[in-house]
Amino acid sequence: MWKDFKAFAIKGNVIDLAVGVIIGTAFSKIVSSLVDDLIMPLFAHFVVGVDFSTWSYSSINYGNFIQRIVDFFIISFSIFLVIRFLNRFKKKEEVQEEAVTVDTKEELLKEIRDLLKADVVRDKNGLN
Repeated sequence: MWKDFKAFAIKGNVIDLAVGVIIGTAFSKIVSSLVDDLIMPLFAHFVVGVDFSTWSYSSINYGNFIQRIVDFFIISFSIFLVIRFLNRFKKKEEVQEEAVTVDTKEELLKEIRDLLKADVVRDKNGLN
């Protein structure tokens, strides 16, 4: 059961989906902050300086927006490191599987070579 779960969790599609959800959530905070802290206060300032949600004077909170961008880059970099680690683990498994496959092919080729050599020896000795 653990092996099946590991194969499912390491699949590219599942990891890509998880990364997309995490990055999308972090990016949505940037968009929300852009609208709430920068665009709406500027818009409200040009329209008689009122905030439409509370009908009061609004201030521009650019620090909050910058913090959301920093948070986004921290989350993105963390996800990048996790994916990089998982890809290394995945590549090691692929190399091990490839080594097993190559060994099997090599063994078959060696057997064919030995059979061909045996046929050539029989033909030279006149056994055929």
